[in-house]
Amino acid sequence: MDAQVPRQRALAIAGERIAGGVGVHETALASPEVVDLGGRVVLPGLNDAHVHFPTWSLAQNELSLEGCTSLAEALDRVRVEGRNGRLIRGFGWRSSEWAEQPTHSRLDEVSGSTPAALLAKDYHSLWLNSAALALAGGDLEVDGGVVERDGDGEPTGILREEAAWRFKERHLTVGDDEYVEAMRRGLKLAASRGVTAVHDKDGWLGALRLWQKLEAAGSLTLRVWQSLPADLVYELQSLGIRSGFGSGLLRVGYLKVFLDGTLGSQTALMLDGSGVQITSGDELAEIVRAGAAAGLPVAVHAIGDRANREALDAFEATRDTWQPLGLRPRIEHAQLLAPEDVGRFAALGVAASVQFSHAPSDRDLADRFWAGKTDFAYAYRSLLESGAVVANGSDAPIEELDPLAGVRAGVRRTIDGRDGWHPEQAVTVQQALEATTTAPAWLTGDERRRGKLLPGYAADLVVLDRDPWDDLDAEVVATMVAGRWVHNPPPWK
Repeated sequence: MDAQVPRQRALAIAGERIAGGVGVHETALASPEVVDLGGRVVLPGLNDAHVHFPTWSLAQNELSLEGCTSLAEALDRVRVEGRNGRLIRGFGWRSSEWAEQPTHSRLDEVSGSTPAALLAKDYHSLWLNSAALALAGGDLEVDGGVVERDGDGEPTGILREEAAWRFKERHLTVGDDEYVEAMRRGLKLAASRGVTAVHDKDGWLGALRLWQKLEAAGSLTLRVWQSLPADLVYELQSLGIRSGFGSGLLRVGYLKVFLDGTLGSQTALMLDGSGVQITSGDELAEIVRAGAAAGLPVAVHAIGDRANREALDAFEATRDTWQPLGLRPRIEHAQLLAPEDVGRFAALGVAASVQFSHAPSDRDLADRFWAGKTDFAYAYRSLLESGAVVANGSDAPIEELDPLAGVRAGVRRTIDGRDGWHPEQAVTVQQALEATTTAPAWLTGDERRRGKLLPGYAADLVVLDRDPWDDLDAEVVATMVAGRWVHNPPPWK
């Protein structure tokens, strides 16, 4: 992944770092251990620049409603889950094309008196039954939230944005031990997919504390760049906790802000006036200034074209505070852009933290809700050609934590056998891998330490069964972090 030495035949590793071997024939490497790749290919370790890791880990054992094409199918899956007296938790429903929409009364039919809380695929909407609604005692309304109501003014059971999140924080709590155990399993799965670093977005639920428990136990097998809620910025400043604080594996990274909702929940903030505004552009500018004073860059969730414009405007208005400090702000998702805003990312030095897999996954929703505007939806090639830094993530559990699947989605713009959606926005294999290796390392300030296989860089790497430039369906064989095999050490058959 270096333009000067794009590929070599050998690599020497000493301790946690790459010691040499670049430009050296493999027979010149004296080492107590030599691994013959047998025609396999080594790349820098894969990064996921946007993942809700604790939430994703926990979701591996929850009821999945992914792919349900009707309300009836979703209810059948809940029925199979059974009424065991405990809370029924699930995720993954997407009702925009269902003939019948979800309500608490329909969910009651299969859940009975057992509280049921089912998160939508985009995690910005929550479907509750009557027993779960009763937990809130009628306290559902919150600024930046949506409580859907019927013709009589009664809640239907659907909460969106801040209303959904507050209910989740108050009534869907999970203990640290359960999270940590789920994350142990999640780390093994991530390692099997070549993941050596993540930018975690679950700061709001105390993910830093959970990661610390794993690191203290010697169980942390990837590098973490951790988000923290923006409303903690003044506390962090008073404590002197700046971006980069932590260890070689676990560091405080950045502040996370939500500006709008999502496409699937129809709460993305749009230039046509529709959508939900969670944070205003002026409020974001204030947060960016406070973050700069605390030494913390800001990552802002922006989906709709108006949300992205307001985010760019806020970064432009505050550029004199964050740019001299070398902070690297980012817009998360950047899903729909007005054509005149595409070039502003590079001009301002704001990175686009995107998810290649979202484009083919969301194509039908985008064609429906953003009809006539999709030429600059998920505009990854346009952003790259404008000079913007584009980093790729999964947004797991919304999509699966699997960087190679994301690479394929970015190159092919399809995941289901159909022709590529807006193929003019497809990226090359090289661009997709850069967005999954070097760009995320740049966002963490590690561009001279990670993301490439050069002497002095961290020995974070993945072994693939074949060359992805020749065959995009290459698969992970083994994974190394800091010179230690964390998945499937050699020898291999």
